[in-house]
Amino acid sequence: MTTALSLESVTLTYPDGDRALTALDEVSLTVAPGELVAVAGPSGSGKSSLLAVAATLLSPDAGRVVVAGRETTGMSGRDRTALRRERVGIVFQQANLLPSLTAAEQLLAVAHLRGANVREERARAEELLESVGLDAAKRRRRPHQLSGGERQRVNIARALFGGPSVLLVDEPTSALDHERGERVMALLAEVTRTHRTATVLVTHDRGLLGHADRVLTMRDGRLS
Repeated sequence: MTTALSLESVTLTYPDGDRALTALDEVSLTVAPGELVAVAGPSGSGKSSLLAVAATLLSPDAGRVVVAGRETTGMSGRDRTALRRERVGIVFQQANLLPSLTAAEQLLAVAHLRGANVREERARAEELLESVGLDAAKRRRRPHQLSGGERQRVNIARALFGGPSVLLVDEPTSALDHERGERVMALLAEVTRTHRTATVLVTHDRGLLGHADRVLTMRDGRLS
């Protein structure tokens, strides 16, 4: 089985007064294309640190991180930024959509940042938003005109727009009720398989994990 994301014996510490706090304690994880792995655990267990290392936003103290076949250990900051832009999609807990832009324009802003031809990318943006359940009228609306679940769908489409190998999802249902949360989880499972992303989703809500291919537990920086 091909591995799109691999963490091998990753340790990450933070300074905490006179000592170091271990956020990740020799964590190992492999995720294949088209696989959705959910990581559950309480606040402070290390879930956010796991995503930050997988996204190359933080460099571990020890261990290896491989993204889309590329070893990130020793990469320059510029190369890590390029790797994230080209190979990693991140779905944040809050959608963080630009208030002045429509749903379609949120994706086109990503194309602009990547240096792509925005006019040529418009049709693909429309298709991707349609695939996550936004009809033509809603694709013309700004964030305040969309429901929380609809904003999260735009968030997911935006993360997928660059064609990432790895999709990292941070508490996507925290601001939603159970029914809307269930729909978002089903959507994430669907796009993982359709787009063949290696998806890691972190959550504290074990009631919404039925769509995951694997469920792991994070506690005190250890993954099991």
